[in-house]
Amino acid sequence: MKFVLKTIMVIIISLATISCSDDDGPMAQVNITAQNTDFDGDVTGTGGSLRNSYPWNNPLNTVDYNMDITAASGGSFQLIMVDADGTEVLNQTLIKGQGDDSRSGVSQSGTPGEWTVQIVLNNFNGDGSFSISPGN
Repeated sequence: MKFVLKTIMVIIISLATISCSDDDGPMAQVNITAQNTDFDGDVTGTGGSLRNSYPWNNPLNTVDYNMDITAASGGSFQLIMVDADGTEVLNQTLIKGQGDDSRSGVSQSGTPGEWTVQIVLNNFNGDGSFSISPGN
């Protein structure tokens, strides 16, 4: 039963576009494009902010990640990963106009199992993407 509920939750999250906005105000949105062995998505915003968390099963102890922002005129995009023991193993932020507009690499080592992927957009205006896959 637990497996069935978990599977249904993953399907719902994979198909849903999760957004935060009010009718006349800024908006921020995450669109998950894959959530299986790899975990991919797009982020967009018109000055809005959000913090969303997603479960992801990582069979290995690290992740390879890539994140970028394009055509953004402001704000930040943060990618946080927490391993199966609840230890933060990755925390990267891209800020428009400060440093690079993309980042990739390998997370710190963690415990395999169900990890949490957290996407944080802060006053984000533009678009971007991310991809995560089990590491080495």
